[in-house]
Amino acid sequence: MSKQINVALIGNPNTGKTSVFNALTGLNQKVGNYPGITVEKKEGVCKLPRGVKAHIIDLPGTYSLNASSLDENVVIELLLNKNDKDFPDVAVVVSDVENLKRNLLLFTQIKDLEIPCILAINMADRMRYKGISLDIDYLEKELKTKIALISTRKKEGIDELKELITNYKELSVEPCLNASEIDPKYFDSLRQAFPNQLLYKLWLVITQDVNFGKTDRKEVEAIASFKTKSKSDLKRLQQKETIKRYQFINNTLKKGQTIDASQAKDLRSKLDKILTHKVWGYVIFFFVLLTIFQAIYDWSSVPMDFIDSTFASLSEWTKDNLPPGTFTNLLSEGIIPGLGGIVIFIPQIAFLFLFIAVLEESGYMSRVVFLMDRGMRRFGLSGKSVVPLISGTACAIPAIMATRNIENWKERLITILVTPFTTCSARLPVYLIIISLVIPEGRFLGLGYQALTLMLLYLIGFGAALVSAMILNKVLRLKSKSFFVVEMPNYKLPLIKNVFLTVIEKTKSFVFGAGKIILAISIILWFLASYGPGDSFNNAEAIVTEQYAAENLSESELHKKIESHKLEHSFIGIAGHAIEPVIRPLGYDWKIGIAIVSSFAAREVFVGTLATIYSVGSDEEETIKNRMAGEINPILGGPLFNFASGISLLLFYAFAMQCMSTLAIVKKETNSWKWPILQLVLMSAFAYVVALIAYQVLI
Repeated sequence: MSKQINVALIGNPNTGKTSVFNALTGLNQKVGNYPGITVEKKEGVCKLPRGVKAHIIDLPGTYSLNASSLDENVVIELLLNKNDKDFPDVAVVVSDVENLKRNLLLFTQIKDLEIPCILAINMADRMRYKGISLDIDYLEKELKTKIALISTRKKEGIDELKELITNYKELSVEPCLNASEIDPKYFDSLRQAFPNQLLYKLWLVITQDVNFGKTDRKEVEAIASFKTKSKSDLKRLQQKETIKRYQFINNTLKKGQTIDASQAKDLRSKLDKILTHKVWGYVIFFFVLLTIFQAIYDWSSVPMDFIDSTFASLSEWTKDNLPPGTFTNLLSEGIIPGLGGIVIFIPQIAFLFLFIAVLEESGYMSRVVFLMDRGMRRFGLSGKSVVPLISGTACAIPAIMATRNIENWKERLITILVTPFTTCSARLPVYLIIISLVIPEGRFLGLGYQALTLMLLYLIGFGAALVSAMILNKVLRLKSKSFFVVEMPNYKLPLIKNVFLTVIEKTKSFVFGAGKIILAISIILWFLASYGPGDSFNNAEAIVTEQYAAENLSESELHKKIESHKLEHSFIGIAGHAIEPVIRPLGYDWKIGIAIVSSFAAREVFVGTLATIYSVGSDEEETIKNRMAGEINPILGGPLFNFASGISLLLFYAFAMQCMSTLAIVKKETNSWKWPILQLVLMSAFAYVVALIAYQVLI
């Protein structure tokens, strides 16, 4: 048997579905988007007994097949479309042992679609702690399925689950209950109108706004038009269906589940009182952030210094050992310094994702969302807007995708427009290199000035998002109200494997995503910096030699003067000088101007661009940081990267909209170019004004 089978992992949020996915697939997984939509799609490969391979797809978390968001629609559309290449041969419904009653609602609905179904009851290691016991044989009989009792933390039950998936053909596809009893007359007429269709599929097509492949479209339109009942009547029937399902679930769990309340130890309520306290909750969160930013600096300094010196040595070795020529110059002066300018920040980015993963895995992030919601309403944001704003610290693109959970269009639009203000990981390389150049290394109350500055930049970005939201709320005249509902998962020690896979996946995504852009831009910039028009570039050696003939310069000093003259009269130098009058009031020279313009493709390109520009013609083993620190302001004298210009740059990058990918996602999510263009113009103009004021005040 060598056939590959499709396995869908389905479940409520916070049931440990991701842990089960990681346990089955390990590193054999990839992340993308569903075709045509920006909802995250995780899939991987799992080796099963007897040589069977399983294609595992981790579907977005959903509470039921009564969809209220685009994420949940993805689940319904897949389960109803047998023509989809990912249509499951078997569905694994992941449930949490402590919330079995709620989780079983989704399970009974999927059973009605007559898809082979396995119930995976996760977090079994907590049963003793919570005083829970289950009669598995009875539950399997009543639910007409096979049950895998698993603990991803203790690595128990995974082999049993794999065995059940392998033998999926032996599973019963009989529904748990007859949901059509809620209105026999209506369902009989529906069955007679479409005798060849599954009854529950017909019901979902009529009550849900779902999409199908082209082959089913005419059929689906005919079904959807079968509405002998009004919307309110259909809604009441849906409520009756839910009540009937819970009646069945309650009766089943009365015998199948026993909870001894005297054994349950509830530390959760005590922790919640502290972590969501209206005063101490904010204080604790503030110190958690301080600790994270201090650790990012302290822990990553050694690997960063190693990477920095390694790339400088590699560039020098390439120049010394490869045959002289254009290709060697491209490698040593363009590609290696450009990539070095982003690789150096892998340690800090990895640590950032590490802390975010730990906060999410432990259950603390949900408390932060709940805590922050108290203050969000006054800014016109939905409580659900907190999730995109916080996840925006990793990347604005998935954060903007996450707004799909916000039902109200105007609230969603405001969240999309202000999310790019939050400091994403792409800004981190820019912040870190500038902070290291202009902020001293002293400490205040044990906390480094540099770490405090980094945290302040995060707070400034978050503050800008809130103020912008408040302004947009008044401009767009939001009248509708929505209610914020967030589930508080149980506290748990983060699984090392989950954290590790998250860090690897996110860091890899960042590095390779940015690396493609940086590599292309580094090559283009090297060409523009290595060639130029006219005699000023072509005769640079003769011009400089004649100019400094009376100064008795050493060969090394003369070479530097020649290379500097060439760079200034190259294509990139000419472009830089053209925009210099605009950026000079901000404290920037033409080289920084080129870096800013190129970084509109992606913010992190700023450092790679400077690395490329400063390395062109360099014959010394010198790091990018040292080259930047040695730059002299041609007009005022002194370091070019001083406190005033450094703060100006930091504020410019805090507010400017410099990410083409984010603009593309905004266009896709809003279905209009108006909003991304508005973002680009207004955010960039605001950034320019703030940077200008900062430099002129501090100079």
